Amino acid sequence: MDDERLSTSQVAARAGVTIATLKRWVEKGIIPDGKNVTAAGWTPAAAAHARVVARLRDRGHSLDEIKAAAEQGRLAYGLLEDLFPPRERAYSAADAAEETGLEPELIRRIWLSMGFSRQELRGLTEEDMQALRWVSSVLDAGFPLVAFLQLARVYGQALSHIADAETRLFHIYVHEPLMREGVPSLEMAEEMADLGRDLLPLASPIMDYIHQRYLAYFSSQDVVGHMEADVDSDSTYGRIRAAIAFADLAGYTRYVEEEGEEEALSYVERFIDAVGDTLPNGARVVKTIGDEVMVVGQDAAALVDWAVGFARLYADERPAPRIGVSAGPVLYRDGDYYGREVNLASRVVARARGGEVLVTDKVLEEVRDRSHLEVDNIGQVKLKGFTEPRSLCRVSPAD
Repeated sequence: MDDERLSTSQVAARAGVTIATLKRWVEKGIIPDGKNVTAAGWTPAAAAHARVVARLRDRGHSLDEIKAAAEQGRLAYGLLEDLFPPRERAYSAADAAEETGLEPELIRRIWLSMGFSRQELRGLTEEDMQALRWVSSVLDAGFPLVAFLQLARVYGQALSHIADAETRLFHIYVHEPLMREGVPSLEMAEEMADLGRDLLPLASPIMDYIHQRYLAYFSSQDVVGHMEADVDSDSTYGRIRAAIAFADLAGYTRYVEEEGEEEALSYVERFIDAVGDTLPNGARVVKTIGDEVMVVGQDAAALVDWAVGFARLYADERPAPRIGVSAGPVLYRDGDYYGREVNLASRVVARARGGEVLVTDKVLEEVRDRSHLEVDNIGQVKLKGFTEPRSLCRVSPAD
């Protein structure tokens, strides 16, 4: 990297500031080791740092604030940004419509479904155009538009979550340790950039591998589901029969107050991992919200067996898990499940105590004759959001 020296005028042009401004930043020590760096020309790390400073100044941060952050190593991301250089925005939405055959309004809907900014449609890059060509090919092949829009939303939400996790984990486990070790800011930037260059080419093949594995798994599960589950073909597309379970931790809020946020978060992570690791075949975690986990499966009896076993296995833990299970028709949209039975399961778990499994009357029909389970009818219970009381039962091991 030391061979790739830049002149002050080149750095100023890339940062979008005047040469005089750049020199003033060096004199004030805003650029770490600036005088030594610029004597022989600017290193890529120093030039990247100047771009970060310029952006922070545009956002209203003072030079003193920026200098303090630089001394702590908090601005060492400049070189990492070079791994994603800005592309030339040479195309309009009208250009994209003419080339792909997609209507301008449809392009807008697809773009927003992926979670991208509306303003970016005013100037598209060649990479954006290629993505829209792929979309056009998918739709020309006969894939239903309503399904593709849902898929685009799922892709956007999932991949934005992945990118956010990648960035935050890199910060926590790479950037912060370097800061604690007192590594000089520009050296830190170079180390982070080198690591980023090594890791970035591996991200896509790893994600592709995981995607292919799950695609094969859920394709096989869909075949089984068509054989074993009732599909309500006369109603809205996407309505299926499923078993829904919600699991959370009783007394979690108090636990946070007593043990602190970091210990509580660690406990939740272990809890969520334990749920995912123990689920029966055909069931999966749909999403997590804080300490709550939503699980969906086709076999209500298997889900109850899991819930009872899980609650018993972790009965001595504090805070203890509690689980509510319901079953019936649900709507599938954008990778998630909606409807009355989903809402019911989320309300049922809120009525359970730590270590308890509560099920609705529809689930009871699936487990009534199972000799290894004990079922206690707790009667009609008024649940938030439901006008009529619902019959709930507590399920536990028969022994």
